[in-house]
Amino acid sequence: LKALGARVQPFIPSRLDEGYGLSQDALQRCVEEHDPLVLISVDCGVNSGESVAWAQSKGVDVIVTDHHEPLEETAPALALINPKLARPEQGRGRTFPELENLSGVGVAFKLAHALVKHGRVQAKEPAEQVDLRNYLDIVALGTVADIVPLVHENRIMVRHGLAQLNRTQWVGLQALKQIAGIRGEVDSFHLGFQLGPRINAVGRIGQPMQALRLLITEDAGEARRIAKLLDDTNAERRRIEAEMADEAFAEIDEYFDPATHFGLVVAREGWHPGVVGIVASRVSRHYHRPAIIMGIEADGSARGSCRSIDEYNVLDGLHACAGHLSKHGGHKMAAGLELNPGAVESFRKDFNAAAAESLAGVDLSPVQHIDAIMSADQLDGALYEQLKSLRPFGQDNPEPVWALLGVHVSGSPRVVGKKHLKFKLTADGRRFDAIAFNYALDRLPSGSIDVAFTLTENNWNGNTSLQLQVKDIRPSAQ
Repeated sequence: LKALGARVQPFIPSRLDEGYGLSQDALQRCVEEHDPLVLISVDCGVNSGESVAWAQSKGVDVIVTDHHEPLEETAPALALINPKLARPEQGRGRTFPELENLSGVGVAFKLAHALVKHGRVQAKEPAEQVDLRNYLDIVALGTVADIVPLVHENRIMVRHGLAQLNRTQWVGLQALKQIAGIRGEVDSFHLGFQLGPRINAVGRIGQPMQALRLLITEDAGEARRIAKLLDDTNAERRRIEAEMADEAFAEIDEYFDPATHFGLVVAREGWHPGVVGIVASRVSRHYHRPAIIMGIEADGSARGSCRSIDEYNVLDGLHACAGHLSKHGGHKMAAGLELNPGAVESFRKDFNAAAAESLAGVDLSPVQHIDAIMSADQLDGALYEQLKSLRPFGQDNPEPVWALLGVHVSGSPRVVGKKHLKFKLTADGRRFDAIAFNYALDRLPSGSIDVAFTLTENNWNGNTSLQLQVKDIRPSAQ
């Protein structure tokens, strides 16, 4: 927008004080501090009808860009830009499946693209100078971090964005790559597990404006300073997350019965509202159930996040429990909610019942799917290069998982990074380096084993070799 000549002031609500989304508290502060003529939301607002109406009453034109599921009454904005509004059930006759799963940043990028195209049609000189390809690295980072399906246009933008990120012009991203220890080529793993978490950390437990400043600064010294702040904040986020996760697992383990518990709800006083979503993801993966983690406020209300599994649309469960909720929204795999005071226990019971209606009778045992059983001689550099040509992998577009059967651990496994296991595998006379993340040494079976894995490269001291990134291990039946 600045490149097109607009006067722009960024504004990021406080997640801790003003809640999620386009809340009226956040809008009121924005209007008081900046007195805008136009307000453009990113990744929020489609269901914030009252807040948008309030802003419009103050003379502010509101343009909403969002990708979350629209409810029956959408916000009365000047413009609503959300690919999910094109569905037939939303009263439209056309569908755009290649756009429906755009992330929040993807929708914003589409608006920017449309503005540039319009400016060029109008022969506006600034529009001729804007090259949106320079922004694709930021689009790729936001798309992967938002955990949307990496298919259709999402995959196209991330593929080109990764190429742009490897030669990025933004000094903030350069500094972030450096402090994250990324030396070689950046891939979607680095976006999702190294760069994204550092940016998200200040939004969860710190000052979110610092992340924006990192992305827009032109001062290399400032970029390094902010990158260090983000790195430190992410370390603190991991500490808080570990404590909360330990408490959540301990509570659930006391009562969990897979035959009767289908939707898990854990709420505690003192839990940090900025970290509940990450803990919900861990709980959902561990028990393979939809999970809700909430922090209880002083007045007995609670705020939290939901994460779900492929077999269950978590919004259906929240809609069924709407009587307990003052606010909720999101999409089928993830959502946020605010609970009425004193409603935790009744909500826990009703959410489990709602989940049971859909999941009772469904086999929810965790299963590691594999794409093919391989022989050792098939695992070579040529196969790895073919896999690289299919990147980027991600949500709903997973990297192929292979299996080797009847292999043996050779030598002495060692723990790295406190909780990961490195070892060597022998298969048909060949030895492979292997690493299993978050895998305790005492879990490693003895004797002949079957291993499910993805194929990666290990770069160390200038040497490159194939490495098996282990997904699962079981005693071999051979």
